[in-house]
Amino acid sequence: MDLRTLRYFVTAAEELNITRAAERLNMSQPPLSNQIKALEVELGTTLFVRGKRHLKLTEAGSLLYRRAVQLLELAEQTQQEIQSLNGLSGTVNVSVVDGRAPFLLARWISGFRGEFPDVKFRLWNGSGDEVLERLNRGLADVAVVAAPYDSENLAGFPVSREPWVAMIPKDHPLARTKGESIPLSSLANEPIIAPSRSSRVEALRSWFAEIGAEPNIICELANYLDAVALAEQSVGICIFPQTTYTPNRMLVKKVIVDSARQVEYALVWAKKQRHSELVEEFINFVRDSLEEEKEHKQPYHMPEHEYLPPADTKYLE
Repeated sequence: MDLRTLRYFVTAAEELNITRAAERLNMSQPPLSNQIKALEVELGTTLFVRGKRHLKLTEAGSLLYRRAVQLLELAEQTQQEIQSLNGLSGTVNVSVVDGRAPFLLARWISGFRGEFPDVKFRLWNGSGDEVLERLNRGLADVAVVAAPYDSENLAGFPVSREPWVAMIPKDHPLARTKGESIPLSSLANEPIIAPSRSSRVEALRSWFAEIGAEPNIICELANYLDAVALAEQSVGICIFPQTTYTPNRMLVKKVIVDSARQVEYALVWAKKQRHSELVEEFINFVRDSLEEEKEHKQPYHMPEHEYLPPADTKYLE
């Protein structure tokens, strides 16, 4: 089972049609069919249910597809790391969560490529659990996640913090209240849309418990855009970190106070994973950039009307 055969299989699994898969691979149909059959013989199992026009993955085929994609990504990453030994070039694979993470990563990449223009980046965005899973599987070199994280298996350092906010449908009575903040108690009886990370849901319940309430969480989801779509239709009020918010005429953003919470972001990597010189250089660049920001004015554009919570604000964890 070599990498070339795995590429053939992955293409066939994505197209579910041998003719289209062969076209993508710039080869004729018979050799591709023979390669797939030989792979099935090697593994001793059927990978596809063959119909008249389309293929369908078997359970074994679905498992092999997931593993093959990971193996091909790792092979490409390994090749790039070896090539980077000849000089600071190659690709840094970064996984990030929604919220402030993309803003942070954008300015780090801009600064890093200013010093090393031959370096490229591959970004992947998802929920906290998905990002950490990719990191643990070696599919990402580093990640930007919201705390808490598994400090036993991951190394890292904090890079930023921000408040939790309520994103309220514009026609909701709470959207018309004065000021840019809202007490947590105002949300006690409202339908809540919240991040799906299990630790985050429990943290929200503990937060509301402080005011003697139970949050009415009617939807848990990983993607901020899904939350916005639901809030726009007045399904509920979103509770998310501040910089997930972008100006939207259908929504009103208010910082949650009394009691307030903040989220901390961290740049993390797997302790057991051996990094290339390129990745180590990027980690050091981020660390040095944070030190420079403490000593000088911030050399980057901050989102408009950003509110930074007091340093002693509790974390939602």
